[in-house]
Amino acid sequence: MAVFKTTFPVRYYETDQMAVVHHSNYIRYFELARDEMMVQLGFPIEKCEAELGVLVPIVSVECHFRHPARMGDVLTASAEVNKVPMAKMRIHQEVVNQDGVLCAEGEVVLGFLDRKTFTPVRCPEVICDLFERFTQNNS
Repeated sequence: MAVFKTTFPVRYYETDQMAVVHHSNYIRYFELARDEMMVQLGFPIEKCEAELGVLVPIVSVECHFRHPARMGDVLTASAEVNKVPMAKMRIHQEVVNQDGVLCAEGEVVLGFLDRKTFTPVRCPEVICDLFERFTQNNS
């Protein structure tokens, strides 16, 4: 299992008239954690696209809202990968507030496409190896 986290404050523009984070922002928070995941692995998504010619589109997103995040909160978004990716990568995602209260959780499924043809491909071997090494070094 590999878990990656990033912490950030709730910004005013992310809230609605009730000073509660608008539901659409949780998908963005999930993406922040996935971006951080790739950076921590040492292979940012832009490097995957440029050097490997592989795009990583979202296939599906599932999000369950548990507790409202509010203006002034400091949130931590996490991305957890429990299995080395093959044709798809399943990522469990959570957003918690500064008190450790779960605000939202869900699953994002990513695919892999050849950048030129937009046809499905397997996860690049270098990415699979990074997940394997990260999991072994952090267990």
